[in-house]
Parts: sequence; C-alpha cells; structure tokens
Amino acid sequence: MNDKFDRAPGAEKSRAYAGAPGFASGWDEDPTSRLFNQREPLRQPRTSPPFTDLNSSPTGDSAAGDFKRQSKPLYSANDSSGSASTGCSDDVDSLVKSSTLSANAAVFVPSGYTQYEEPAVDVYDESEGCYDYATLDEMVTDFLSHLSSSPGSFELEIEYITGTLNSWVTNEESLQELVELIYTQSTAIPNFCYMGARLCNYLSYHLSISPAGGNFRQLLLKRCRTEYEQRNKAVKGEPETQKRFHSYVLFLGELYLNLEVKSAKGQTSRADVLLGGLKDLLDCLFGTPVDANLICAVKLLKLTGSVLDDAWKEKGEPHMQKLIQRIEVILLDATCSRDVRQMLLKLVELRSSDWGRVSAAAACNATPDNDPNYFMNEPTFYTEDGTPFTAADPEYAEKYQEMLDRQEYFNDNPLEASNDLYDFDDEMEPEMEEAYESFCLESELKRKK
Repeated sequence: MNDKFDRAPGAEKSRAYAGAPGFASGWDEDPTSRLFNQREPLRQPRTSPPFTDLNSSPTGDSAAGDFKRQSKPLYSANDSSGSASTGCSDDVDSLVKSSTLSANAAVFVPSGYTQYEEPAVDVYDESEGCYDYATLDEMVTDFLSHLSSSPGSFELEIEYITGTLNSWVTNEESLQELVELIYTQSTAIPNFCYMGARLCNYLSYHLSISPAGGNFRQLLLKRCRTEYEQRNKAVKGEPETQKRFHSYVLFLGELYLNLEVKSAKGQTSRADVLLGGLKDLLDCLFGTPVDANLICAVKLLKLTGSVLDDAWKEKGEPHMQKLIQRIEVILLDATCSRDVRQMLLKLVELRSSDWGRVSAAAACNATPDNDPNYFMNEPTFYTEDGTPFTAADPEYAEKYQEMLDRQEYFNDNPLEASNDLYDFDDEMEPEMEEAYESFCLESELKRKK
C-alpha cells in the first residue's frame, strides 16, 4: 500500500477520480498517457481559420498520449450527428474560397468603409512650381486667409502674390472682381482691415493692368464711395447692417493711413478724398449716438485722431475741436451706457494730451511735477513687507544707484556672482567694514586703469 502512495500535491484527488470519465484508467499507467477530454465540445468560432485536417479520425487523436490539439473540428453541445460537422466545414470552405481578403495586402479596409477625400481646390503643378487655382475667387480667398493667419509673412509673400495676380488679372472685369474680393474680405475678416489696407497700397503700385475704366486704386475708391453714400441709412439700420458699416469705417481709416498717392513731382502723400470722407462719417456716427455707433467713432478716432488733427490744423480747419464739443454734448445729454461714456471721457483726455504724444523738448524738460508719466518707465521694487518702492519715493534714486553698483560689481566679478547679497552694515564690524571699503576702492581704481 505504501509503494502505491503518491506524495505529489493533488494526488489523492487523482486517485479519487481515477475511474471517472475523461481520465485514463489503470493505477500504474504512465502519467504522460493521461489525456483530458472535454465533456461537451465547444462550438467552433465563426472567425477561426479552417482546420488543416478535416478528415482525420477522432479515435486516432484520442488514443494518442500527447497533449495535442485535435485536428477535427469540435461539435457544439446540441449537435449529436456528424452531418452538422460536415455542413459547418462546407460553409467554411465556401467562405474561404469566396473571400477577397489577402494576407499580403498593404492596408486592411473593413467592409462598408468609405474613404473620405477632400475636394481638390488647389492643384500643385510640379512643372511650374505653383498652385493652379480653379477661379480667381479661390486664389484670392486663399491668399487673404494665409495673410490673416500669418501676418508676419506679408513682406515675404507679397511679391509672389502680386506676380500671381498679374498673371490672372488681365482685363477690366477680372480687376473689378479682384477689388470686390479684397474689399469684402477686408471688411469681413476680423482685424484684417490693416493688412487689407497694406495689400491695397502695394497692389495700387505693382499691378500691371490699368484699363480705361480705372486702375486698381481708382476702382477701390469707387467701391468705398458706394458704401459711403449709404451712411445715413446704415447708422440707423439693423444691427447686422450697422456691423458691416462699422467694419467699412475702420477699413477706410486704415486706408487713409496706409494708402499713398504720388504727386507729379514724385512726392507721396495721403489721399485727401479720404480725409473729407472720414469727417463726414464721424459726423454721421455722432449724429446717431447709440452705443454701437459711438464705439465705432471712438475706435476710429483712437486710430486716426492724431493724423486727422494734424491734417486739419494744416488746412486751418477746426473740425477736431467741433468733434470734441459734440462728444461733450453727448456726455451730458445722450443716454449711452456707462462703459461707452467712460470711453468717450478717455478719448477727450487723450486729445487734451495731444493724443499721447510727447515732443522732444518736453521730454528734455520733463520733471515729476509737470509730467505725470515721468516715472512710467522706471522699475518698481518691493520692500520686505511687500510695500511698493517706486521712483517717486525720495530715497529711490540712492537705493536704485546702489543696486546698479552692486550689479555692476558682480558682473565684473563672476566668482562673486553666486554669493548672496548680504547687508554688510549689520554683519561687519567697524574694522572689517573699513578694510572692505578700502579693498573696494582699490579694486575700482585698478579696474578704471
């Protein structure tokens, strides 16, 4: 009994179920000949590959003593006949033969998948090294979108853009379309009126076409005049109409600042026709003092106020003074919002300070008493308790100069730069302080020599 006792873990369980189905019978049988068989074979997965040997006998596999995978397909729990197995294998064979899948395919595309293809708007022509656009509208829209997203590339891209436009704009109709496209985009894209005005100024000199109906600058001014004639209706129209009109007003202000007109002698100047137009537009905006119109007028004056003021002063026209007086009347009588009222007050203060400009003589004679911005560019320090210490404090100059001297010293002595700045007055004894001062004086003399 002892020689048949098995001390291996789980041996008693094996002995207890020695006669159970699914285990090899016989106490002394080699353990390698035991084979575990499933009581209820699992159903074959639909996505599994077909077995290589469908005609092999199940008895041959069961007789083998190795743990090998059966080559015959497993039956489902409810199938008791071999006809079901044969039908399943036939379905698998037919599926494999009719399949169009390939193991050597570069990309697997699921059934029912439709690949999205973007519409080809810009076709790159390798022979010419440029994009071939379908229409002038697409090309100009692409160019302006690029300048809007990358305004710093204007100087780099403007020559290429102009050269491409010269190859497209060859008649008066295309030139008229170009003017309309640039005007529309300049007044529709937020914050693009400045870039649009620069583009208009450049194209007015570098577009080669000049038909009998007018060149680029003349057609552009005609387009602006069309909107100008609708000003009285626009300021009283719907909010969307007012919004488009305000964009036009700001674009016209940028045009006045950027559009250059050459005289017969070759001198450049601003277009005077725009100067009169801006004056009429400001009168129209202040004539209907609602918040949207007042905000647009304030933006326009902050943008062009100094230039308009100088131009009217040269002509001896007090238009700016009359505008300021109208603003003061609006502040007293109009029912504008508090924020708009504050904007108007700031604008009046800005004009009283000559639009924030400081002349060279005034800058030289500026003192803390006569110039409120005297200490504007000076740094601000903080004491140990967090109190601001600015240039307006009496001891600021002395303390600031002391800090500059220390900074200069540590710049000249890199080995000392890593040390902390200590208050030597509190940590040095009188003899040490005197010796240190002597050392600093000698070092300063040597450095100056």
